[in-house]
This record gives sequence, C-alpha cells and structure tokens, in this order.
Amino acid sequence: MNEGELKARLRREILARRDALSPEDRRGRSASIAQALFALPEYEAAGTVLFYVSFRSEVSTRRMIEQAISHGKRVLAPKVEHRRRELRLFEIKDLSTDLEAGYMNIYEPVEKRTREASPDEPDLVVMPGVGFDEKGNRLGYGGGYYDRLATKLRPDVRLVALAFEEQVVDEVPSLPHDRKADRIITEKRVIGA
Repeated sequence: MNEGELKARLRREILARRDALSPEDRRGRSASIAQALFALPEYEAAGTVLFYVSFRSEVSTRRMIEQAISHGKRVLAPKVEHRRRELRLFEIKDLSTDLEAGYMNIYEPVEKRTREASPDEPDLVVMPGVGFDEKGNRLGYGGGYYDRLATKLRPDVRLVALAFEEQVVDEVPSLPHDRKADRIITEKRVIGA
C-alpha cells in the first residue's frame, strides 16, 4: 500500500470514529478543549488568532471564536480559494454577520463585510485536521490548504490543532517538509511542548 492509499484509509477510519460521536458529546468535549486552549500561554500572549470555522463533526470552534473576540483578541478566519488551492484570511468581529456558507458549505468570511489580513498577521493558528499523532504530525483532508498556509506564516507562529481523542493515532504518515502541530489539544490532554 502506497502512502496515498495509507492516508486515504486512515482518513476514512478516523472520520468514521469522529462522526460516530453524538452531537451532545462533541459539544461537551469541545467546551473542555476550549478551556485548555484559553489556558495556553501562547493563547494568552497572542494578539491575533486565526481560527478555523468548524463544520460537520469537527471540534466546534464557533463558541471559541465568540469567546476570543470577547477576550479582546483580533480573530481571523480562512476563506478557501479553491482554484488557487490556498486560504485567504479575513478579520471577523461578529459571527452572525461576518460569515456565510462557502466552499463545501463551510462557513467563511463575507469579503464585503470583513478586512483581508496578511498571513504574517496571526500570532497563533488554531487548525483542524482529520488525525494526528503524538509527534505533532497532521493528517488533513487532502487539499493541502493548511500546509501551504504554514509556509507563509512567520516562523514564530505556533500551530495548535484541536481534536477529539479518537483522532489521535499511533502514527500519521509524514514527509520531511510537513509542518507539525506545535500542540494538539483533546478533551483529555495537551500534547506537545
């Protein structure tokens, strides 16, 4: 089995486990993950935080985004540029007016209501993923959007991934150029230093 097939199989297995969690369970676990995120020194020190906007069965970030705004953080959210296969970043201030369904029905910033931000603006990136291992390797959805974004970020920017325990596996296939998550937060622990 080649690396692409291995990643595809692992992706299916992990997504099946994540999708099997009840909405109530995901909400409770997401709240625990939010508490751990907000306790991180990296979060405390960050003036500008890039959050993914959750969809499907991902760790829910909508409440986290609202809380971060109330904490006085500048909050950025990504918008998918599918043709160019990249993420553009926009500052959001109000989830009810600044987001709309976009690529793959994922909520994204409304361009005419939000200010575009440069990839060198975030101090902290809160990113999604399908699966992770304890070394910080990340299995994404296969589009490479966050991998490409990581190459444009400042070198001191910390990458924090949010996941349920079911998404942490023994090993995620990785390549030498892959940027690892600095920390992975689950409902039970914070992985990484």
